[in-house]
Amino acid sequence: MISLVFLLLFFLFNASSAVQNSTNGGIYIRGIELPQHPSFNSVTSAKPDCRLASAPTPEPTKSPPLKLQLKRKTHQSPPPKKDSLAQSTHRDLHRLHNLHRRILERKNTNPPNPNPSAQSPSPSAPQQQMVATLESGLSLGSGEYFMDVFVGTPPKHFSLILDTGSDLNWLQCLPCHDCFDQTGPVYDPNQSSSYRNVTCRDPRCALVSAPDSAVPCAADHQPCPYFYWYGDRSNTTGDFATETFTVNLTGSGASASVEGFMFGCGHWNRGLFHGAAGLLGLGRGPLSFASQMRSLYGHAFSYCLVDRDADLSVSSKLVFGEDPGLLAHPNLNYTSFVAGSENPVDTFYYVDVKTIMVGGEAVQIPADALRISAEGAGGTIIDSGTTLSYFAEPVYEAIRAAFVRKIKKYEAVDGFLLSAPCYNVTGVAELELPGFALVFGDGAMWDFPVENYFIRMEPHEVVCLAMLGVPRDSLSIIGNYQQQNFHIMYDVQNSRLGYAPRKCADV
Repeated sequence: MISLVFLLLFFLFNASSAVQNSTNGGIYIRGIELPQHPSFNSVTSAKPDCRLASAPTPEPTKSPPLKLQLKRKTHQSPPPKKDSLAQSTHRDLHRLHNLHRRILERKNTNPPNPNPSAQSPSPSAPQQQMVATLESGLSLGSGEYFMDVFVGTPPKHFSLILDTGSDLNWLQCLPCHDCFDQTGPVYDPNQSSSYRNVTCRDPRCALVSAPDSAVPCAADHQPCPYFYWYGDRSNTTGDFATETFTVNLTGSGASASVEGFMFGCGHWNRGLFHGAAGLLGLGRGPLSFASQMRSLYGHAFSYCLVDRDADLSVSSKLVFGEDPGLLAHPNLNYTSFVAGSENPVDTFYYVDVKTIMVGGEAVQIPADALRISAEGAGGTIIDSGTTLSYFAEPVYEAIRAAFVRKIKKYEAVDGFLLSAPCYNVTGVAELELPGFALVFGDGAMWDFPVENYFIRMEPHEVVCLAMLGVPRDSLSIIGNYQQQNFHIMYDVQNSRLGYAPRKCADV
């Protein structure tokens, strides 16, 4: 069944590659940075000025970052790893197809800045550090990570998927006209005294795409409708609004609240979201959680994901602001994000993978196989919302062939993970497998431990390469499984990705 799905998605990828223009009225414009951000404090704070600033403002002074835990869910037993991985792979392939189409169709990117001169964050509050707990979705059959957020006044608890591949933050909202199943109650804006609709004549309404651009804004009080498209099976439609968001701070017992936070109140929502209440976007666009918090926590955020074999009580961390422990790490490396005209969608964090090493030898791949094409297809992104790693053909076939050629010690077996090579390791305590590393165009190298690119298929004594192939013109993705036990920093101001090996349980 999974093989059939994969073949279908392969066809859809190729079919979508011919699409060059938006069909729903969406316009592709470079992402803009919000000129005025909400205030975020552990105590009551004044409501922000909603007006767009008219001139750039200086950078705020730096203070300690804010650290949030990424807990692993323990309310139910996790499904067998093979079944969970199959579900994650299924969703990954849908996600890859959808991201590919978003790039080629230029859909759901942000409209022009209502005030183009406003490009810098407000210095109204000092930078702080925020650290949050992330939850593994393993117990829900999901390969994603969740963050606990409290929304509204009084605050109600919701678990949102953490996604560096999108910008809009949204919740399923009552009345729910078409919604997927979620764990816990659906958000009700009528029960919150801090909920406010953004009106269709508010300049902030220009930051989202309308579900029907032909419908005029008839009155000052008319709500601003939004539509955010992830693909054929994943989308959200509702009212663009502001609300108070609250998060618990790791290890302190305190909480921090942000007033006037922009989000989508979704009344029609479809997709493979595995019990979540919605999504927390960490992309590069102006509506993402990271962008809206930038004036308080600076231009950097990071996370450290514990490995999936760790005890479910062990949690991962999400850090807003610069983490001194990470910056002082002796093995912290950086590589530049792909920027400017080479970056077709500003939401994504593109990196320039030039060479791939297997067993200490460079894999022979075409020089342009991982480059972004003139049409905006291809390239490589790092993404927290995709589980495994995916490489475009013929890169994946070259990687696969290199591993098959070098692994002779273990018996090859089929039928476990699509086209990935798998091996019988019955009775083997310590695996001896070829190394794997990525070399970037600026010379930086990312060397991975074997547990980040081979996955054990329990209860079977089998390991499989945790990478799969996708059609040549689609995105290549470094997924969250390969990011385990690395502290990864997204430094937007300096346009670079930082990464350092760490035992994430200790962060």
